[in-house]
Amino acid sequence: MIEKIEATIKEACTVNGVGLYDIEIKNAAKGPVICVYITKIGGVSVDDCANVNRSISQQFEENEPFPDKYFLEVSSPGLERTLKFKKHYMSAINETIKVTYYSDGKSVSAEGTLLEVNQDNLVIAIGEESLSIPFNTIKKARTVYHFGKKEKS
Repeated sequence: MIEKIEATIKEACTVNGVGLYDIEIKNAAKGPVICVYITKIGGVSVDDCANVNRSISQQFEENEPFPDKYFLEVSSPGLERTLKFKKHYMSAINETIKVTYYSDGKSVSAEGTLLEVNQDNLVIAIGEESLSIPFNTIKKARTVYHFGKKEKS
């Protein structure tokens, strides 16, 4: 179903000068909720979200991709955002991330600064050490924001 609506959403993002970060469709008792996450250099504003929402809604009204009632939410992915695709990891270089991955058949978590993203692995710094994690072992990953953390001078 995402493929069916993705082109419309991408076009709405392009027309409104923002990038598409992710699309999620969540099932709710009231009907499907289409969550569209957008990004922009310098940050996403409320007006950006409203404009993209309006553009998508107009296209959905014309093309009716859903047979019944649906809900549309447009927002930024937030400070702590899920990393699913390689482009997500690329955009998070030099940020703190938490990765849960499989190592020797066990689920392991690591938190550190994302240093590098290459073809098969990502590399994070944990203190003075660096850890290379193959993409095919990653269970989940997200950026981490530490509130109140002061920059070292």
